[in-house]
Amino acid sequence: MGALVKIGAQKFSAAELVFYRSLFGLIAIWLFIAVEKLPLSTPHVTKHLSRSLIGFASLVLFFYAIAHLPLATAITLNYTSPLFLAIFMPFLLHEKPKRILLVALVIGFIGISVLLKPTINQDSWLAGALGLLSGLGAALAYVHVKQLAQLNEPDWRTVYYFTLLSTIGAGFWMLIDTFHQLDWQDLLILSALGLSATIAQLALTRAYRTGDTLIVASLAYVTVLLASVFGIIWWDEHLNLDAWLAIGLIILSGMISIRSSQPPSSSSAK
Repeated sequence: MGALVKIGAQKFSAAELVFYRSLFGLIAIWLFIAVEKLPLSTPHVTKHLSRSLIGFASLVLFFYAIAHLPLATAITLNYTSPLFLAIFMPFLLHEKPKRILLVALVIGFIGISVLLKPTINQDSWLAGALGLLSGLGAALAYVHVKQLAQLNEPDWRTVYYFTLLSTIGAGFWMLIDTFHQLDWQDLLILSALGLSATIAQLALTRAYRTGDTLIVASLAYVTVLLASVFGIIWWDEHLNLDAWLAIGLIILSGMISIRSSQPPSSSSAK
């Protein structure tokens, strides 16, 4: 999805990309619901609404940070969300984080920081604060996803309501921002953007519903690693030694997280 955003950004504004990402995603998830004849009614409308509003607000703050800060800085601030999630867990999810997972999160975040090399000056404190708030908002949205899972809300319904509200919100945002006329060749990129975003949201929701909260958060750092790989393959971007070291730290973080979830072997159990 990030790679498609980079391609689309050559023509479209941030507001337009959020809108088309949400719109085509909404169409995809609605078609799935219609074909499977799944019910959209839910007794937890308020929880879906708060999850969707927080998620959309986090997205808007993230794009504001991207517009006013170096891209690497904005992404790094947004990826504080797993660290905030670890803080919220005992109070909102009543889960006690494993110490080894906290170590994995810190290692992963160090890897992100080394890879992206964020910088901020005195004139950018407001954008930096809002970028940090986007990470806080993302963490709260993930808490809501976990809580909806505990209420036995299906993944597709959670994604549907989030995508619906994001489409409406981004549509209003686009009306007061920038609008470019669509060409036929744009539809392939934008529809692929929406489809990949929807698949990612479904996978993320399922992961938080069925998996350990901090393991899922830690593995999310792999997104930046994969983005670097796409940059090498598609745009011939070259990474220096520091970048490869950072990638190694991110991989190590993921390995520690996965290892922590494995049950002890029969020999060690004895």
